[in-house]
Amino acid sequence: MSITAAQVKELRERTGSGMMECKKALVDAGGDMDTAAAALRKAGMAKADKKAGRVAAEGLIEVGVSGDGRTAAMVEVNCETDFVARKEDFQGFAAAIAQRVLADNPADTDSLLAMPLNDGDVTTIEDARKALIATIGENITVRRFVRMESKNTIASYRHGVRIGVLVDLTGGDATLGKDLAMHVAAHDPRPVCVSEDQIPGDLVAKERDIFTAQARESGKPDNIIEKMIEGRIRKFLGEITLQGQAFVKDPDQTVGKMLNAAGAEVAGFERMELGEGIEKKAENFADEVMAQVKGG
Repeated sequence: MSITAAQVKELRERTGSGMMECKKALVDAGGDMDTAAAALRKAGMAKADKKAGRVAAEGLIEVGVSGDGRTAAMVEVNCETDFVARKEDFQGFAAAIAQRVLADNPADTDSLLAMPLNDGDVTTIEDARKALIATIGENITVRRFVRMESKNTIASYRHGVRIGVLVDLTGGDATLGKDLAMHVAAHDPRPVCVSEDQIPGDLVAKERDIFTAQARESGKPDNIIEKMIEGRIRKFLGEITLQGQAFVKDPDQTVGKMLNAAGAEVAGFERMELGEGIEKKAENFADEVMAQVKGG
C-alpha cells in the first residue's frame, strides 16, 4: 500500500515520532491512522520504560506567574543532557507543566502527571512525557514543583535555567522584589528561612554541639568557651536567615535593615536549583569509547 507524505506528516504531528517510524507504522497498519498512532504510543511507552532507570540530572527550572502576579509556580523537569534541555520541544513541555501547576494546584507529582498537558487535551502530562522520551531518546522526569499564592505581588527570578526563586513580598516595589529574589539565588550559603524564629530547633542544636566540641579543644575556661559558642551561634543564625544575611548588592547592610528601610516584609520564599540532591554518574569517556570499540 502506498503511504503519502501527507499521511506521514499528520501522524508525526499527532504523535511526535520520527518520520521513518511514522511511515513504518502506517505501512504496518495498512494506512489506518488510529491504529498507527496506537502502535507508536505503545512503542514510545516501551522505550520510556527502558530508559526509566537512567539518571536525569540536567534539564531546567521553569517559572510561571499569573496575570495579576499573585500566584506563581515553579517546576523542575529533568533530562540526561544539557543538549536536550536546550531543545524547544523539551522547553515547551516544561513551560506547559508550570502553567498546569499554576492553573490547577495539583496535590502532588502523581496528581500532576495525571492532568492534561494543555487545556482541552486528552493527552496527560505522563503520556506526553513518555512520547517525548520516545522522540528525544533520553529519560525525562518531572521531579518536583512548588506553588505560591499571596495577597501581594510575588517576585520571581530565574538564573539561566538552573536556579529559580519566588519571593512573597509585602510592601516595597518590583525592583526590591527582584533584588531579593536575585539575592536568594546568589547568596552562599543559601538562606534556610526568613528569620531566626523560623529556624528548626534540631538544626540549631546540631550546630551548637559542633561549636561546643570545637571550643572545648581550645582549652580555655568554661566562661570563655560559653561566650565563644554563643558568638558562633549568632554568626551561624545570621548566615542562614534571609534577614541576617549581608545583601549581595550592598554587603554593608543586611537584608533585614534594607527591608526595614523600605517598610517591607518577606512572608516567604522558595528556591530551586537544578539537579540538587541527584547523585550523578561519573562519566569516563575514554572507557566509554574503548567499550564501544571492543563491542564493535
